[in-house]
Amino acid sequence: MVKRASVDHGIYTEEQLLEMVRRWVPPERVPRRIRIKDTSDFFRVDFDDVVVLGGVPYLVRSNERERRFGMDDEQKFWVKRAIDLITGRVKILKWTFWEKFKSRIGNLIFECVRSPRKEARILNIVRGRTDFMQGETFKDSAGNPLRVMDFIHGKTLDEIIPTLGNDHEDFFFNYYHKVLSEFIAAIEGIRFLHENGEKHGDIRRDHIIKDKDTGLYRWIDFDYNYRHRANKFSYDLFGIGNTLIFITGRGDITTHDLSLNAPDVLNRLSWEDVNIVFHNRVANLKKVFPYIPEFLNRVIMHFSAGAKVYYGNTSELLEDLRKAVKMTK
Repeated sequence: MVKRASVDHGIYTEEQLLEMVRRWVPPERVPRRIRIKDTSDFFRVDFDDVVVLGGVPYLVRSNERERRFGMDDEQKFWVKRAIDLITGRVKILKWTFWEKFKSRIGNLIFECVRSPRKEARILNIVRGRTDFMQGETFKDSAGNPLRVMDFIHGKTLDEIIPTLGNDHEDFFFNYYHKVLSEFIAAIEGIRFLHENGEKHGDIRRDHIIKDKDTGLYRWIDFDYNYRHRANKFSYDLFGIGNTLIFITGRGDITTHDLSLNAPDVLNRLSWEDVNIVFHNRVANLKKVFPYIPEFLNRVIMHFSAGAKVYYGNTSELLEDLRKAVKMTK
């Protein structure tokens, strides 16, 4: 359900808003004046501004940042962290932002587009599920979908994995079984989306957060959509595969690192052994870590440059992963 945003800026007086701010913000951080901004232009909404959505005032604190391809300092001006001045809870406000590009995986070309309406649909579909970010959608004053989502306190998968164990062998024999079991549970959430005719659209290791409060992994950021004639869910499946490779390797195993630290291992690799998307990352991890079970490695090799057969759906992948995880106890 998409709700109409209130554009009645007179719903709260400045003194009322300042009193609300004082409840949740340290005295030294309380602004001198409160500016209620129109919701139609995210570039005009800045730190210490207030926007009113569905009768609730939100105090904007910062722009979120893009972590894709290591761009930690790339601000996402259309995504802002804010405080719900009624409850004091941290929220993520996500304005409509249009973006279109093409992505290549092997010989497959995907047309990708940012779709706020898709994310609004998914927020409705996953309402109440503990494995997804929760939120609701309003229309800004220009009629575009503006999503208000709960902030998840926790760390992303890519922050967690490299910290587990003293080295890869310690990680694999003492932590991997639990991590893979948790990841399988998270993939069940993606299967739920697919069974409802939707896709995540941007599955990455930094788009899954381990909730500090529940201990569960939760998916975030569902606003990318893509088109491909062969398989509606293939882009999601490749995203899962990339994440699986990252987990199993306790991080990215790159050809550059091997050239510096294990040239003998690098010499055993061929073009078929690298990741189908990122050709500088190794997919055939058994050639690097011989103790990885053969069946698990065969699952991973479905996402290698040399793969001849791909998974057609999440159920097929889950079936194999459940077999594989039993071999890692």
